[in-house]
Amino acid sequence: MNGRRGATPRATAVSAPDGGGRSVLEGAFRLLEVVQRREEAGLSTLASECGLPRTTAHRLLDQLVGLRAVERRGRGYRLGPRMFRLGQGWQPHSGLRSAAREPARRLARATGTMVGVSVLSEGRTLVLDWTVCTTDNTLAPLCDDAVWPWFTAAGKVLVAGAPAGLPPGPSPASWRAEAAVIRDRGVAYDREEVVPGVCCAAVPLHGPAGTPVAALCVVTDPAHRLDRLADALARTGRAISGRLRRR
Repeated sequence: MNGRRGATPRATAVSAPDGGGRSVLEGAFRLLEVVQRREEAGLSTLASECGLPRTTAHRLLDQLVGLRAVERRGRGYRLGPRMFRLGQGWQPHSGLRSAAREPARRLARATGTMVGVSVLSEGRTLVLDWTVCTTDNTLAPLCDDAVWPWFTAAGKVLVAGAPAGLPPGPSPASWRAEAAVIRDRGVAYDREEVVPGVCCAAVPLHGPAGTPVAALCVVTDPAHRLDRLADALARTGRAISGRLRRR
């Protein structure tokens, strides 16, 4: 960095351990990914897992701290508030969050469940938003995790309607038949398949071209009948899809 306060760090090339070139951006994003995965880690751990020289990792982390993308805490580093703000703004389709917000709230209030809006990315289910309207505190910790396997109910309803090539990697022998049922009914279920004591139903949300861009799901405990929630879930999904088409 130059000596001017607030100056933007300049991107330069740094040497990789194998003698090849690696851009400063690639190195910085590798560090951010490890910090996110570790939640908090020291310089030696971050440098080792990124394959960066310790001096290079230290220089990049100093720049990321200056940009508030990373926070220094004692001898460790963790993600900073700037990454949180940037991450909260991501969505795969323009207007998805705003189109889903109020219908999801009404669904949560009417059913007493948690309602989520999810997308598929790199073979995983990413939860963009949770709407919580339940007194069941056992479900609240689910809001802390934004990344789930593809075979959640939300992931299954999107994979079932996706082109060939999904899901990534091996799938259960029963998946082809299950996917056909999901396409026919327009809803997918997860009955304690991912988390014990947690059940989920999901429907696709369609963009202007009619293709699924996200999934809407309700999450509850096994005492609730998922099939009884499915009608309200489907109506809300159609309302959100209609908003997306109008946009």
